[in-house]
Amino acid sequence: MKRMFAMLAAVAMLALPVAAAEVGDDGLHKEDWMRDTFKDLREDFAEASAEGKRLLLIVEQRGCIYCKEMHEKTFPDPRIRKLMHETYFVVQLNLHGDTEIVDTDGESLSEKAAARKWNVMFTPTMVFLPPELDESRPAAAQAVSIMPGAFGPGTTFDMLTWVAEERYLDQSEEDFQRYHARMIRERSDGSTE
Repeated sequence: MKRMFAMLAAVAMLALPVAAAEVGDDGLHKEDWMRDTFKDLREDFAEASAEGKRLLLIVEQRGCIYCKEMHEKTFPDPRIRKLMHETYFVVQLNLHGDTEIVDTDGESLSEKAAARKWNVMFTPTMVFLPPELDESRPAAAQAVSIMPGAFGPGTTFDMLTWVAEERYLDQSEEDFQRYHARMIRERSDGSTE
């Protein structure tokens, strides 16, 4: 009888809806590792550097089902949460936002104008800035990687790691796709993790 009750309880738990990611007043999903800044990317870069972290911009939009999926299925992964807390200084931008930002080249413009300037058309999009900032160039022009779209935990973790380890500096033998394929093989072989 106890076993049957336990099985019924487990089935009931599966029937409960998945908790939605917290949504802010701007309609964007929020994480505890996201920074609330004045969105002056030069200042954000300086603060990230002072903390020994990499500046990562995440462009999202209200009602984006892919953003919601990323927040509910990808970002909860403990490996990703750890990297976001320890390695990245994350600033969230709104694809259609009117909040003024200052781009890395010093231009003041709205979030939506910055997204157009950077040719960001999909949400979510992650823009990974280099460890040294060139203040004569806009953020997207100097990004070491731009990841458009919501990917699962494995791909996202591999991209976060690939950038953090600066593997983009020498892609002659192993670009991201080859690195990611190798990581998938190693994880399935039990060679890593």
